[in-house]
Amino acid sequence: MKKHNNKRSSFSGKLGFVLSAAGASVGLGNIWRFPYLAAKYGGGMFLLVYIILALTFGYTMIVAETSIGRMTKKSPVGAFKFFGNSKFASLGGWINAIIPILIVPYYSVIGGWVIKYLAEYIIGGSKLLAGDDYFTNFITGGFSAEICFIIFTFITLAIIYAGVRNGIERVSKFMMPILIVLSIIITIYSVTRPGALAGVKYFLIPNFDNFSWMTVVAAMGQMFYSLSIAMGILITFGSYMKKDLSIEDSTKNVEIFDTAIAIMAGLMIIPAVFAFSGGDPDALNAGPSLMFITIPKMFESMGLSTVVGILFFTLVLFAALTSSIALTESAVSTFQDEFGWGRKKATFILGGIMLVLGSLSALGYGPLACVKIIGMQFLDFFDFLTNSVMMPIAAFATCILVSKVIGLNKIEEEVLNGEGKFRRKKIFNFMIKYLCPIFATIILLSSIANAFGLITI
Repeated sequence: MKKHNNKRSSFSGKLGFVLSAAGASVGLGNIWRFPYLAAKYGGGMFLLVYIILALTFGYTMIVAETSIGRMTKKSPVGAFKFFGNSKFASLGGWINAIIPILIVPYYSVIGGWVIKYLAEYIIGGSKLLAGDDYFTNFITGGFSAEICFIIFTFITLAIIYAGVRNGIERVSKFMMPILIVLSIIITIYSVTRPGALAGVKYFLIPNFDNFSWMTVVAAMGQMFYSLSIAMGILITFGSYMKKDLSIEDSTKNVEIFDTAIAIMAGLMIIPAVFAFSGGDPDALNAGPSLMFITIPKMFESMGLSTVVGILFFTLVLFAALTSSIALTESAVSTFQDEFGWGRKKATFILGGIMLVLGSLSALGYGPLACVKIIGMQFLDFFDFLTNSVMMPIAAFATCILVSKVIGLNKIEEEVLNGEGKFRRKKIFNFMIKYLCPIFATIILLSSIANAFGLITI
């Protein structure tokens, strides 16, 4: 095994790691994808399946990736190579490393859309935002979306430039508590609307008649979005984690944090849409149309649209920023480790990559709308490539690395370091050896089948 360089940044302690890892996890996937999937696949039944998966599949992957990072003190490529410089190790590491480099540019485009909507709410444009064609005109209308994307990108890069403690940790400690408070305020507003109670019941009370195999497949897919699994982030953040911190306790806190925000996202959106639509769960659209079309219309119909719009899009902006920071940091860390660059150079070069790839996505619905890859606009293609193809492969590679190369005993040693405990050791061992690779394969095949219209998720 290679010796590793100990001169590495680190989080100040458990709170810094947990809030930064939770910030990575709490992103747009929680706010626009989780409520949509929950509404589509059985409400309370989906929620129950998701929580079970979070405590097993999610837990296992977080512990595995964090342990690999802390054990090696390296970002994904170096971490995989640490255990033997085979073609498998090199490929597995690079897949984990490339995912955030491809995700963060288009993610920043969506972050730019959030900035635009927040700015409009602040200047009193709530009626404008609720108009039928506002969102379509904005993303197809030329360079307004590009400018908003550039603003979001520069905010992210400025935080990364400041470093692990002064940038990522400080911002996470500031943003995450505010995000929780805003979530609670908007949830209370949503569930107290007339007609919202039916949505609360549908979302929280499992009905076994609503269970299907697709409920499990959709919940498994959501795990990747919600917990930042298989993106290289947790390996990178694990490499910044001090040896005396408990990996299992930190993982438990991230699980609780992320699941609580996902549940609150469901309570923010599903009851309000039920009230707005007269109890129709099909009124929840997926992704951008939910966030940028349905929700502004809903706020406008309920009153207090300006205040609630400002609070909601501030929350969404913070969620988008904490995730984009984590994705960018993972990429910068890879550049530092693999090419020997300093943080300044790595941040500038990644910024250039983000501006080029992100501009394709930002202009992909407007000036570049005529250019498509396998029938998809740039943003949709990058999303499909990373989330549907590369992330399940990265998760599979991590499982094989842990169970066949590193060995379960080595992971146990790392988890038990310092004051650590390994209460769910049996679950971890069974999941990493058997179920997690199977789950990753199912997600890969079902996602590809969904993209080509063979099934619908």
